[in-house]
Amino acid sequence: MTIAEKWGKYLDLDFSYHTQPYLSAKFPIAIEDRNLFINGSVCPDEQLLEAIYKLHGNEALKQNGKLIAVKLNESDAKTFDANSKFDRDFEYAGSLVIITYPEDIFKNNDTELRKDFKVITKGRQSASLNSTNVIIGDDFFAEEGAIADCSTFSTLNGPIYLAAKSEVWEGTHVRGGFALDSYSQVKMGTKIYGATTVGPYCRVGGEINNAVIWGYSNKGHEGYLGNAVVGEWCNIGADTNNSNLKNNYAEVKLWDYTTERFRKTGLQFCGLIMADHAKCAINTMFNTGTIAGVGANIFGAGFPRNFIPDFSWGGPQGYEVYTLKKMFETTEKVFARRDHRKFNQIEQDILAKVFELTEQFRRF
Repeated sequence: MTIAEKWGKYLDLDFSYHTQPYLSAKFPIAIEDRNLFINGSVCPDEQLLEAIYKLHGNEALKQNGKLIAVKLNESDAKTFDANSKFDRDFEYAGSLVIITYPEDIFKNNDTELRKDFKVITKGRQSASLNSTNVIIGDDFFAEEGAIADCSTFSTLNGPIYLAAKSEVWEGTHVRGGFALDSYSQVKMGTKIYGATTVGPYCRVGGEINNAVIWGYSNKGHEGYLGNAVVGEWCNIGADTNNSNLKNNYAEVKLWDYTTERFRKTGLQFCGLIMADHAKCAINTMFNTGTIAGVGANIFGAGFPRNFIPDFSWGGPQGYEVYTLKKMFETTEKVFARRDHRKFNQIEQDILAKVFELTEQFRRF
């Protein structure tokens, strides 16, 4: 589940978003008589839920100055700001799973898969797969309508979840934890290691290790993807590989948009961070700790740089700007393959704003 979906499930409530102005048309806010604002980078658990339930109106839960949650009435909610003063602040002493940097997504995916699996499957019975499959261990759950044939699923190292309308094709080997979302397909002979999540409407193949792939993205062929995060509407060409370990085993650094320099991650294993709408050609080779920005289109022989700016067109031989006009033409075709998603003005406005925000990095 996304972080918002996690909170909706834990609280059994509908949710909306308090976000940046350029995102608010796609992710609107709904103000009611009573409102609970929760830091969108924080993942829920039972202990944190208990602390939030104890809050009353205009009381906030914080940790080391970071706002975790606050309950507000309608008028205060309309003027909410994360730096606002509240009637009372309570310090939360428990541990938190916080997504501060992109690598935190795959780094914490094992923990979050296990929590999600318990919440989603509690008190329920898994659907049966046909007898051609081998399931090792007990933490396996398939929704009605999930399909798998001639594949092995080992839950000894983590749970495995197959959503409705998902498919696992013949000869696949999965080592949990693993979650496969609705309408996604795992192609023949795929090897998947935990902790890996594949979002809805994806197609994956090859070798995948500790990766999180958002919806509507494809890694449909051979090649290695490891310790990685892939956004929506991405396409990874055949035989593309990313390195996740430096030859000297040194700590991996990642580009940081805020500081405009490379930041130490504290990780020895860190692969590819690919933003929404990014695409790469066949046989692309990504260095350890590579950031590919929104709408980047990457091709050519050799290793691309470790930071590929948003709306870049090219590769090791050089880059030019991938203009919005050309990018939109491609994106319209990509969206047309999904009848229930439209490349409307809202989507275009978001991409145009990201293009504007990242212009300084495209000094080709």
